[in-house]
Amino acid sequence: MIFLRSLTFAIWFYLTMAVWGLIYMPAVLLGHDRFIWHAMRGWGKSTIWAMRWMCGIRISFEGLEHLPPPGAALLASKHQTTLDTVLPAQFVAEPVFVVKRELINMPVFGFYMKRGMIPVDRSAHAKALKDMMRAARLAVAKGRQIVIYPEGTRQELDARPDYKPGIAALYRDLNLPVTPIALNTGLVWRPSGIIRKPGHITIKVLPPIPAGLSRDEFMSRLERAIEDESQALLPAHLRRSQ
Repeated sequence: MIFLRSLTFAIWFYLTMAVWGLIYMPAVLLGHDRFIWHAMRGWGKSTIWAMRWMCGIRISFEGLEHLPPPGAALLASKHQTTLDTVLPAQFVAEPVFVVKRELINMPVFGFYMKRGMIPVDRSAHAKALKDMMRAARLAVAKGRQIVIYPEGTRQELDARPDYKPGIAALYRDLNLPVTPIALNTGLVWRPSGIIRKPGHITIKVLPPIPAGLSRDEFMSRLERAIEDESQALLPAHLRRSQ
């Protein structure tokens, strides 16, 4: 039964991605960038509805009082599932995601990644970092709120943290506070595979880390905030051993 429900949800997930994307594509082509986020929010709402009624998954958003005010901002999120890149549009007005470059080749979805997001070629190393910084400055100049996943890829629940230097570079260069986001989406949705287990997941926005800290202090505070809270959102028997 779980497999059939999961398969139905997977079909719905990608079908609605295409539908919402195609609806707003003409407006985006005409240069109306705000419709990028209309498409993302519509797809996200469809996903939340389907997860509840097809898979028995409820979603809670906590700590929204810690969100940055309108205007340029930097948010750093734990990353366990594809879902983590869909849900922030429900509570961040115009999020600009730092994403892997391969996503721009996807039908429909890639169209939006090229126009509104920051694709990063992870194989390019130093050049990738420079390109990311350049794109981030442009996004901040437009008053966008950048969402980055510091580990760079989806992680299993018990994986040891592996925070990459990209977030430290953005923090230093943009001179903005960083708002951490903890979550436990891996309880219902593995980094790979089709199975979606019933359950209750939480996306939790944490108090911001102020600008101006040293690199080491910033990275330590960021990792500790995200990891400690993400682990606290798990049942005791699933928490990573120290």
